[in-house]
Amino acid sequence: MICRRHIRLFPHIPSQYRTMKVVPVPVREDNYAYLLIDEPSNTAAAVDPYDVAKVSAAAQAHGVQIVAGLTTHHHFDHSGGNKDFAARYPGVPIYGGSEKVQALTNPVEDKSEINLGNIHIKCLASPCHTQDSICYYVTDLIEKTQPGGVFTGDTLFIAGCGRFFEGVGSEMIDALTYIGSLPDETIVYNGHEYTAGNVAFAKHIDPTNAAIARLADIAKKNKITTGLTTIGDEKEWNVFMRLDSEAVLKAASATTDTPKSAIMDALREQKNNYKGPML
Repeated sequence: MICRRHIRLFPHIPSQYRTMKVVPVPVREDNYAYLLIDEPSNTAAAVDPYDVAKVSAAAQAHGVQIVAGLTTHHHFDHSGGNKDFAARYPGVPIYGGSEKVQALTNPVEDKSEINLGNIHIKCLASPCHTQDSICYYVTDLIEKTQPGGVFTGDTLFIAGCGRFFEGVGSEMIDALTYIGSLPDETIVYNGHEYTAGNVAFAKHIDPTNAAIARLADIAKKNKITTGLTTIGDEKEWNVFMRLDSEAVLKAASATTDTPKSAIMDALREQKNNYKGPML
């Protein structure tokens, strides 16, 4: 049974004061599943548990019971493990944004709320990559001064965004603006390890941006970059969230009078076709 409470994410906080922990579980070639753990109750929600065996092994290693599944969108590499998940964890609710999500039991929509021990989970609808894309914003009900985290699926990547498979540029602008309205200290947990490629494209668009150079150093030093950066960082280095910047306008052959949706479309098309070096 899921109940109500909050989350804790910064590794420098002494473990005895944490109520929430996030464990990335790499699956497939570059996907991330996650365990969202409420430490006082030793319960967890599994986010996009594509490889149920790996996620279950992680839960066993951390001594937690999985009591919920959170699905960011219906694509197979995110919801494709849900049927196996339901078989292994019968009766455990599986949350998602539409009936397209495999094995869905509990549909959610924008501003739906879920509770897991001391963790509060707020659903943020972010249609574009898919129309059922949901980001999950998690906060700690006990340690309210601590930053939250957001599971962004394939909507927001570190220094990037998802392709517009079921939407258009204006929808991605709305989605990124919505996610960007979260507190700057919110930690980003995205759906894929695309950071090195996104850094290369960002440098191609905005080569003098010192924040991008900082992210490049993070990517070089860490095989797993999810959970190391924040929404505030994205506002500094993510070109898809900086459509007004001089560098992006120049790259899109745009001016300040150009509709932002046209700038977003042009930038996404360039990213789709980018063949430059991985940095």
